[in-house]
Amino acid sequence: MRPDTPPPPAAAPLCRAVSRHADPEAAVAELGEALDHPALGGVLFFCSADYPLEGLSRALRHTFGELPVVGCTTAGEISPSGYERGCIVAIGFAREDFAVATALVADLDRFDLLAAQRLVDDLLERCRPGAPAGAERFALTLLDGLSSREEQVLATLEAALGRIPGFGGSAGDDNRLTRTHVYAEGRFHSQAAVVVMVATALPFEVFTTHHLRPLDHKLVVTRADSATRRVLELNALPAAEEYARLVGVPVAALDAEAFALHPLAVRIADAHYVRSVQRVNPDGSLSFYCAVETGIVLTAMHPAPMLEQLEAVLAGLAGRLGDPALVIGCDCFLRRLELESRGELAAASRLLARGRVIGFNTYGEQHHGMHLNQTFTGVAIGSAPPA
Repeated sequence: MRPDTPPPPAAAPLCRAVSRHADPEAAVAELGEALDHPALGGVLFFCSADYPLEGLSRALRHTFGELPVVGCTTAGEISPSGYERGCIVAIGFAREDFAVATALVADLDRFDLLAAQRLVDDLLERCRPGAPAGAERFALTLLDGLSSREEQVLATLEAALGRIPGFGGSAGDDNRLTRTHVYAEGRFHSQAAVVVMVATALPFEVFTTHHLRPLDHKLVVTRADSATRRVLELNALPAAEEYARLVGVPVAALDAEAFALHPLAVRIADAHYVRSVQRVNPDGSLSFYCAVETGIVLTAMHPAPMLEQLEAVLAGLAGRLGDPALVIGCDCFLRRLELESRGELAAASRLLARGRVIGFNTYGEQHHGMHLNQTFTGVAIGSAPPA
């Protein structure tokens, strides 16, 4: 190289990719080309449940070999262009800037504190050799979104993580509510979770936010089956009838859009945590996405303008971290339904694209051991180490 020749530009610490090919081999080949990096250290992806998952697994194994690759199915994807459906999006982590270790939790029912501590210790040990100088760590969790085990798994994992911040999302299946999958160790799994430990010297911030405000209306859960997250009675009346009365629609009109526009929440200290309704059952009960128990009081919530709140959140992250290299976002699918019903999806997509968000629409979000609904949760990663 001549003395006056400028050095080649440094490879980006994070690469983004999207493929809209329906064929799994063509889709993964396109991802592999886009994520081609001299020191690719790991891949995280989110894919439509429309893909043939066995074919997608084979293509991922063939393209990425022994690299750690994890992901999940979605209720919608967030690509570099914003909200999409029917595609696969991926993030590549460069080894110079990130040490990535992954683990599969194949049996959620037996995931106790001892198992969680062993898992976290193993992830930390595997992250240590490749961690950049001055690295800090965060954990990402992807969970089967229909497992009904999120609360137990997350609380147990949070105790083992200690001060390491954690976030994540529950896998979806394009709103079919039939079967959801996480991907690790070369194949897709149901009734399972994936935990990813990331060590980096780049600045980052784990965050969660929602745009919902409490109203005065209260509903007391007077009869519930906590094991199945099913509420049979609200205010000592059939649950679906009482909820329909509260929101002012017939029971027959209760659908995902109605649930998105009329959420409920439980108050803990000074904060409200949304407990979103999943569906109306034939017996008039309501199934929820989060844990519900007899005796809890649910507060009716009202959506504030989502676009203003989303813009403020992304601007705040950029103000604290500088222009982000990437935001990994777990965005509840009910937020997307609300945006669609209000005709604001395109405007939200533009905000997400400007904020460099990559992620997916979830059946539930996770933040510091809490299982949440109707939030936008994730991690923002800065472009350069702090001076």
